[in-house]
Amino acid sequence: MTAMKRIPACLMLFLLTASLVSPARAQTLRDLVADGNGGSTDHVLTYGMGYHQHRYSPLTQIDKRTVKRLVPVWNVSLGSNYGEQGQPLVYDGVMYVTNAEYTVAIDLDTGKQRWRTPVDWDPATPRVVCCGVSNKGPALYGGKVFRGTLDAHVVAYDQKTGKQVWKEKVQEWKNGYSMTGAPQIANGVLITGISGAEFGTRGFLDGWDPDTGKHLWRTFTIPGPGEKGHDTWPPGDAYLRGGGSTWITGSYDPDLDLAYWGTGNGGPWNPTLRPGDNLYTASVLAIRPKTGEIVWHFQFFPNEAYDLDANWEMILAALDVEGAKRKVAMQLTRGGFLYVLDRATGKLLSAKPFEKVNWATHVDMATGRPVESEVTKRYRAGEQIELWPSQWGAKNWPHAAFNPHTGLLYANTMHVSRLVRHRPAEYTVGQRYQGFENLPAPRAPGLPIGHVDAIDPMSATQKWRLPIFDIPHYSAMLATAGGLLFTGKQTGEFIAIDIDAGSVLWQFQTGSGINAQPITYTHKGRQYVTVQSGLGGVNVARMGEALKNVPRGGSVWTFALLPD
Repeated sequence: MTAMKRIPACLMLFLLTASLVSPARAQTLRDLVADGNGGSTDHVLTYGMGYHQHRYSPLTQIDKRTVKRLVPVWNVSLGSNYGEQGQPLVYDGVMYVTNAEYTVAIDLDTGKQRWRTPVDWDPATPRVVCCGVSNKGPALYGGKVFRGTLDAHVVAYDQKTGKQVWKEKVQEWKNGYSMTGAPQIANGVLITGISGAEFGTRGFLDGWDPDTGKHLWRTFTIPGPGEKGHDTWPPGDAYLRGGGSTWITGSYDPDLDLAYWGTGNGGPWNPTLRPGDNLYTASVLAIRPKTGEIVWHFQFFPNEAYDLDANWEMILAALDVEGAKRKVAMQLTRGGFLYVLDRATGKLLSAKPFEKVNWATHVDMATGRPVESEVTKRYRAGEQIELWPSQWGAKNWPHAAFNPHTGLLYANTMHVSRLVRHRPAEYTVGQRYQGFENLPAPRAPGLPIGHVDAIDPMSATQKWRLPIFDIPHYSAMLATAGGLLFTGKQTGEFIAIDIDAGSVLWQFQTGSGINAQPITYTHKGRQYVTVQSGLGGVNVARMGEALKNVPRGGSVWTFALLPD
């Protein structure tokens, strides 16, 4: 089946009309649907290397045998010391890269900067950023480059010149709102999320007209009076500070015309101050891009209690479930359970632990609710407990990859506990609103702090595990048909792993720590791999002593094979 045949009827008329009106338009909906789905490997047009967010490439030039000849071909400084978490995009021989301070276009042939546009925000803005000053990438569509800014604006630039086309304010940063995630284009609508749950904000998703910047809709992740789900919040105005951030970019099924966005923790972290299930925190929302309508939702953790939210990527795939092929959405949750949902209806198909979990005994398959353990009951009663996994998560934001041929998920995971208890919390505008004590827990000698895992989605069992003993990996995963996984270490090494054995085959030391999202693509018949390097993010605060000798400084590294 071709990519064009997969496009639903609701998009077909738009595509035909657009081709008649603007035949030379740059990226079209057809291009975005085909990205990572049979389209040209010369382009990387979507976050996740495809609407399904597989972060998988069919390219094979760089494989287990040839990877030893992989060398850098160019490196570009990005001029920022804040840290790099972005995923570059590639179109027509040009790469588009973002960080918190700049948007940059780079010529693939030469590695030279074509243009660089600074992002202007108040130097005080980082005080309302929870977990590292960063930006996770741009979106491309119709000849424009779109991005969010730290001070909660959304901006469109001309793709050829870098000049601003339009800019719109999303929210007031001084009230605790920020934007670090990449935008999404779905069915012709620009969708953006928001950060700020640690500051007593009310989360939402926004829809924008990509041509004009006109605001089309806003869907709050914390429902207000008269909205479905408002009765899951206590009486009064607690919903106005309820959290539910949306800072990881959603996936999209063009056949169903549904975008899937995860939501964050409740506000404050202390759950006793917000009795009830607290929709739609710690959930996934399936929404209509044109209207923002919530078609279905699934809540992973009612009355979420530990910052074990559900922001992470929803990976779309077709899996065998009880002898039948099902179209599913999968998430390796922060709380340690691997969920598999029917992506048309939200029906729970599987929910099993992939890491050590003590806050729940299991997930009830009939209700979809986690069955809370005695540990959580003691925590809710006010006791200090040792929490597995900690609020660091069994998996944090660095994205997993899915190989449709092996049927496995590949992820950087963590094996960490913490001593936690809830505390009183008072709301002050623009200040942290958490109510949570969080202390180191004793660790047994020789215990891994994390792993690189190859995981079966339905059983949540590992085919192999590569233990990590020093610092957890905070780079996304990239899988290739060449039998490789690419990821990075915060100490600066960019590494290639044997996808079948879990052993490191190659590594290169970049100039700083890697916390970003590698991609691979072709240009003039040659395969390249690119990753941003630049120490930053939340783990710098957590493990600053271990990372004190890793220099700051953002850059882009691009690699290719030396000739035989």
